[in-house]
Amino acid sequence: MYLCGVKRNKMGQLAFLRTFILVAISLDANDNRRHVHVFRKGRRHQHSLAKIWIEKNGEPCVEVADSELTARENEILVAAINRHWELINNQISKVFNGEKTVSVNIEK
Repeated sequence: MYLCGVKRNKMGQLAFLRTFILVAISLDANDNRRHVHVFRKGRRHQHSLAKIWIEKNGEPCVEVADSELTARENEILVAAINRHWELINNQISKVFNGEKTVSVNIEK
């Protein structure tokens, strides 16, 4: 989507985990590694609390790139992303292709 000649970011909510929302941003399609941004539920217009890589050279490789979260929260997020890697990767593909995503709960 363009507004005054500038491409707008589209964010796609991918999944929920506890108090977190995992999000992909359409302009990140050009980044060298796929990743998710982590926000807290219920906090509008807040900056991303973490950036978590989900692959390396096209292979699953979940690791924290940057985070303001506790070590325990990072561990919980990494474990959940590893358990649901295929789902999250598919959700990111939808965002990058301009398709609508339906957020899922990955608590379990």
